[in-house]
Amino acid sequence: MIELTLPDMTCGHCVATVQRTVQQLDPQARVEVDLASHRVRIDSRASEEQLRLALEEEGYPAAA
Repeated sequence: MIELTLPDMTCGHCVATVQRTVQQLDPQARVEVDLASHRVRIDSRASEEQLRLALEEEGYPAAA
């Protein structure tokens, strides 16, 4: 399970984009989002680096 903080994820549209981005990398991925804390938990076969890069390309860079 990978947990990322995405400070720029602020609305339902953002959540949908994050979920779609993760599932494009791994269609079997499970994505849990806590919008209030800007956190996303991802259970995926994709690496954390792959996920971070894909999310950053969509405008959602993970906080360090």
